[in-house]
Amino acid sequence: MRLLRIGEVAASAGVSTRTVDFYTGLGLIAPAGRTGGNYRLYDAAVVERIGAVRQLEAQGVPLEDIARAFANAQNADLAAHLARLDQDVHSLREVAETAGEEIAGLLAAVAARAHTLVTTAIEIATNMPPS
Repeated sequence: MRLLRIGEVAASAGVSTRTVDFYTGLGLIAPAGRTGGNYRLYDAAVVERIGAVRQLEAQGVPLEDIARAFANAQNADLAAHLARLDQDVHSLREVAETAGEEIAGLLAAVAARAHTLVTTAIEIATNMPPS
């Protein structure tokens, strides 16, 4: 398995190296190792995780809530589930924008409610005691 340098991670994820540093500091991502020169190396899966974080953040979920949810070891699959939910909410909003006026309001309300449920799920998962 090939590990990526911070610049490669940033380029692949479409973010700056400062964002990678910031996400590392928050515990959203973690280096998988270090070079001989003590530079951080990341697993390629970090790129997808950054994408999931960015999607959740765009939906209004605070980074601190995302970090707490990711930090909880029993929620290892949480990022994938939340990314999938985020994609569904995004799709719903796109449909609402192109739907007729009567349906657009209803779909927008459903999308807003789904966003609230995702945020609540993160809060619940974060506060669950370890099993």
